[in-house]
Amino acid sequence: MAELTAQDKDLIYALDIGTRSVVGVVGRPMGDRLKVLDVELAEHGKRAMMDGQIDDIRQVAGLAKTVTQRLEDRLGVRLERVCVAAAGRALRTQMGSFTLELPEEQSIDQEEIGRLEAGAVSAAEEALQGDGEARRQMFLVGYTVAQYRLDNYPLNNLQYHTGRKVEADVVATFLPGEVVESLYAAMRAADLQVASMTLEPIAAMNAAIPAELRLLNLALVDIGAGTTDIALCRDGSVVGYTMATVAGDEVTEAIMRAFLVDFKTAEEIKRALGEAEELIRCRNILGQEERVAAPEVIQAIQEPMEKLADAIAKQILSVNNTAPSAVFLAGGGSKLTGLRERVAEKLEMDEKRVAIAGNNFALSAFSDSLELERPEYATPLGIAISAGLGLLNDSYVVLLNGQSAKLFRNGVLTLRDILLMNGYSYADMVGKTGKSLTLTVDGKRMVLRGEPAVPAVLEVNGEEASLSAVIHAGDQIHFVPARAGEDAHRTLGELLGPGFYGTALVNNVQAPLDTQLGQGDVILTMRQAAPVQTAPAPAPQPAPIRPAAPAAPAQGGRELHLMLNGEPLTLPIKDNDAPYYLMDLLEYSGIDFENLDRPVRLEVNGQERGFQHQLKEQDSVSIMLV
Repeated sequence: MAELTAQDKDLIYALDIGTRSVVGVVGRPMGDRLKVLDVELAEHGKRAMMDGQIDDIRQVAGLAKTVTQRLEDRLGVRLERVCVAAAGRALRTQMGSFTLELPEEQSIDQEEIGRLEAGAVSAAEEALQGDGEARRQMFLVGYTVAQYRLDNYPLNNLQYHTGRKVEADVVATFLPGEVVESLYAAMRAADLQVASMTLEPIAAMNAAIPAELRLLNLALVDIGAGTTDIALCRDGSVVGYTMATVAGDEVTEAIMRAFLVDFKTAEEIKRALGEAEELIRCRNILGQEERVAAPEVIQAIQEPMEKLADAIAKQILSVNNTAPSAVFLAGGGSKLTGLRERVAEKLEMDEKRVAIAGNNFALSAFSDSLELERPEYATPLGIAISAGLGLLNDSYVVLLNGQSAKLFRNGVLTLRDILLMNGYSYADMVGKTGKSLTLTVDGKRMVLRGEPAVPAVLEVNGEEASLSAVIHAGDQIHFVPARAGEDAHRTLGELLGPGFYGTALVNNVQAPLDTQLGQGDVILTMRQAAPVQTAPAPAPQPAPIRPAAPAAPAQGGRELHLMLNGEPLTLPIKDNDAPYYLMDLLEYSGIDFENLDRPVRLEVNGQERGFQHQLKEQDSVSIMLV
């Protein structure tokens, strides 16, 4: 066997992993078209795909390896990098919104817009996570901004406007992680490195409807075995994609039932029908040789074909709201006799405006020896064209922390886009400040701020980069997620400080100074004078003998008379005529404050008061357990 040469960077290898078969296309860009060098197709021996998604990874990998080796042998090239597409069935679309409060009024630049959009995409992903379920990894396919707002005023573009609060609503589309990972796993098992990834409907669109035709409102319908993928374009870009669960398998199963044949034989009958054979030879499950007339087959498939046409029309109208200017049918199922006319009827369109795809392939691809104008080549050709002509993105292979990044979107990709596509969230990029702790201390609200986040490390090719940096082929990204700051926390002692002497209640319960405070706690303090350090008293001296005299009243003033819990109480005069406070009455209340099991309510004259409330003559005081 001749030694194989290495795959050079311009050689494109695309694999279409379908429900029924695996198709490989090898080509090279030549100006504004792709020159297709070879095509190989191999069918699954048994069902390894379910509705366009990989079920048996080993079987899919084995078939992909077979296709790859056949192409390698014929071309004399070792194929190592592959471009693939994910089926559209599992797509999930979700609205997300995010608000960014800026520290001061400022001009809005691309960095703030990027942070805002990343936050909205992360909010959309969070909304997709089911309540009470294990978190499911989602990969971003793409998103569009539905609305911006600046200081509550709606705008179409935020850049260069000045304000403090910016908001964005986005519509984001995701693929579940298992769909993406199974495709990557199958390629790894086939000894292939994924160089780029797109969606099957977008790939088929790139082959069947070149960019210069997309000013028109057009629909591309790719009818596979398990799913029917649909993409719509208008005003120069793809504006939506959807799918129908009815596809070619339903037609095959109808043939099985009508003629008592196995699935493989029914597929052969369906293909022969597309080749306009009058009599189709087959063997039924009883071992009997039969000749089936084409009109009989056509009659047998009317019901599933009606369902297929109806599903196609409904999905197109659900996204486009009205019939498009034209419809292109692609995929093996597009060749079913009568389907084109049935779709036109359901959409109330002229039959001439519904066509079988293939005629436009020559605008983007050509071959010196192969016939490419076959509708079943729409997706594999589209994958190759998308990668070879730069229609996917500028990134052929991008490394993220040493591994190939998963890439989906069309057009230019920023660092933010790639991080979102690879499962990172807004919090990973920007980081969150720790939660604040809000307290009420002696009637005053206090907010203790959380610690700031530890910022993310963002580097492209060893240089510090911003989230809005554009990523190119071969770039190497180093990313360390931001780390959230610590939440604010305080003990009662830390809050009151080392100079505090006295007693404190937390939520009306006396608490030790090592109590950890919680969100919304109410603290009431009863301060006392700090003990005064004095010099040792001198030795007592004999007092002079004086004549006896009656005792003088203490510093003048009057006693304090009040009611405590309905009972009269007389308080003696304090030294220096100091006033009495509510906290002074705790010892007279009969409540064991060292062993409280319930909150305490403090009232003076029917009004709730704090410990520092000064008492007056004849006040009525209540100190009661709640």
